[in-house]
Amino acid sequence: MRFDVPPTAGLPLLAADLLPGGDGDLEAALARFLGVERTQLECSGTAALVVALTALRRHAPGRTEVVVPGYTCPLVALAVAHCGLQLRLCDLRPASLDLCPEALAALCGPRTLAVLPTHLAGRVTDVGPALAIAHAAGAWVIEDAAQALGARSGGRAVGLQGDIGFYSLAVGKGLTIFEGGVLVARDPALRDACRATSRATVPARPGWELRRSVELLGYAALYRPAGLRWAYGAPLRRALARGDWVEAAGDDFGDRIPLHRPGRWRRAVGVRALARLPAFLAEGTARAAARRARLAALPGITVLADSSAAPDAQGTWPAIWLLLPTPAARDAVVRRHWGAGCGLALPFVHALPDYPQYAHAVPRAGPQALPHARDLAARVLSVSNSPWLDAARFEQVLAALADACR
Repeated sequence: MRFDVPPTAGLPLLAADLLPGGDGDLEAALARFLGVERTQLECSGTAALVVALTALRRHAPGRTEVVVPGYTCPLVALAVAHCGLQLRLCDLRPASLDLCPEALAALCGPRTLAVLPTHLAGRVTDVGPALAIAHAAGAWVIEDAAQALGARSGGRAVGLQGDIGFYSLAVGKGLTIFEGGVLVARDPALRDACRATSRATVPARPGWELRRSVELLGYAALYRPAGLRWAYGAPLRRALARGDWVEAAGDDFGDRIPLHRPGRWRRAVGVRALARLPAFLAEGTARAAARRARLAALPGITVLADSSAAPDAQGTWPAIWLLLPTPAARDAVVRRHWGAGCGLALPFVHALPDYPQYAHAVPRAGPQALPHARDLAARVLSVSNSPWLDAARFEQVLAALADACR
């Protein structure tokens, strides 16, 4: 039977994870996993960012600008707009996910509230320059580790170098409770401020929690080879048939950011699944090492790795991101193989200023601006690191890439 390989390696849930009762203290379990004193659970990674920005703005009401990478998830821009703050876009280093230090220094000043270095696709980015430049300007650093729960740098979890860090528990990012977010802060006073902000701004909303609980049950039932053809493959192919790459990539977000409190049952599901996460990540790292070696041997292919400037970086591998030699080569692979179910996909379709639907939340950028972020967006391609990408389909991926690079 034909099935679709998911674009990333998410942790499948077991029937035992879904039982009622049990330990519902997911915050304490995540604190032990991350090696921190305390974590804060929110309903999504985006909600965690909203809470963090709101707490910081209360500390420094005169600071209204947030600096983010020019290539990142559009939800980051929507979160900044939700908080009534102004987005500033920073270019990247060439062929890298690291913020360009020179560009960042030019953007930071007395109005800067926060800088967001981002660990996309589990890749560990270099946080050091952002810390130095932001702190010199009197701003905070929020590490966007939404896609990197379990990654490490300098002997500790990523997300802990900055003043605040956050992670996503959405589908496809490893551990999931369908939607969830985790917030950490180094300074106890800042931790207390984030918790107080959440209590003051995030309501219970039982209807949203019921919806997320049903969606989590659907994920548990369909996130397996037999279900992915319908849950992932069919909607993907419909979007591709319309030529809508943004919808196909899941980049079509609404402006509304739901804010509510995750319920006890989903928390208990997360506690039980978290016990399996370290072994799952270790298996993914070993699997990715073998696949990366084959991919890197293809002429013209660059495999994006952890930043060479990040100390002792050990990223997670939900997917393997590649840079193809030209945008035309990348687009040829996308058009021929994205809907084929073999694990090839686009991560985010555009650099942030190039999404027409987010023009209200993202400042304009001329055609010469953000050259490295836009080059990345034009040439990047994602290869799934799912265990369901078997040897035969991986050979199909290699053949497709080799053909495009010729």
